[in-house]
Amino acid sequence: MKTITKRALGLLSAVSLVALTTTAFAQEKKTIAVSIPAATHGWTGGVVYHAEQAAKEIKAAFPNIDVVVKTSPSATAQVSALEDLAASRKLDALVILPFTSEELTGPVEQVRASGTFITVVDRGLTDPAIQDLYVAGDNIAVGANTAKWLAEKLDNKGKIVVLRGIPTVIDDERIKGFTDVIGKTNIEILDIQYAHWNQDQAFKLMQDYLAKYPHIDAVWANDDDMLLGVLEAMKQSGRTDIKYALGGNGMKDVIELVKAKDPITPISTPYPPSMIKSAIYMTAAQFNGQAPMRGNFKLDAPLITPENADQFYFPDSPF
Repeated sequence: MKTITKRALGLLSAVSLVALTTTAFAQEKKTIAVSIPAATHGWTGGVVYHAEQAAKEIKAAFPNIDVVVKTSPSATAQVSALEDLAASRKLDALVILPFTSEELTGPVEQVRASGTFITVVDRGLTDPAIQDLYVAGDNIAVGANTAKWLAEKLDNKGKIVVLRGIPTVIDDERIKGFTDVIGKTNIEILDIQYAHWNQDQAFKLMQDYLAKYPHIDAVWANDDDMLLGVLEAMKQSGRTDIKYALGGNGMKDVIELVKAKDPITPISTPYPPSMIKSAIYMTAAQFNGQAPMRGNFKLDAPLITPENADQFYFPDSPF
């Protein structure tokens, strides 16, 4: 598949959507179904928010497109929701963020068999050939860019601990990006364990790290939900040896720390839930822009600093 460039998306958002609105009335009615996990934690809460915002905006801009958003609290529920959507109406396109890759691959393949355009977001299917379009963040860069910043600040030496997320390809990629960079320094990773992208589990794991290691220079939590648990454990311990505690994803609460130039958390890296909005807009262009919206689109993961934090801060978003 060809890689769709950011320039293409920019042209889509800035010019095509506005210009093509005038012709939308004369076009055939199309239905885009959006199937996403329910707001089970902060990041998916942001996904739901941005999906609903995109649905409202596209319906207003393109009267010939109906966008139906369905949330599901589990993989099993998402399979059922997908079956109900396909049975109740003709789906011209499906935008799906799968709960799990294995359980959703077969049901999505069945939807595609009827000629539906398939857009997959973030968590991929086990068979990428099923999808027409794939939109995701750069997890390798999330880990690598954080590690480069931390190595420079620690002068390539020191002792750190790391919290992993859920055993998935996404977590593996972030850890690889981080450890590949740290492995080229004299920084020692004292411990690295799973906290399942959960704030409470991260709090308990950080308490264990604090009890086990008398000196820690920095913490990488892999994710901002977990970072909040780490910061609370540090606060309750009264420890002053930890210079930096970093996460990732661009949660609103953490961006506020960056904007305030917090000495412990002065940076973050984006893995924005708003990628669902990009995916829905690109799918809509498939029907209105007469542009071939097929291929892979990967979002960059630049460092979020006090200087650029406003670009990543969405005050109305729950995440």
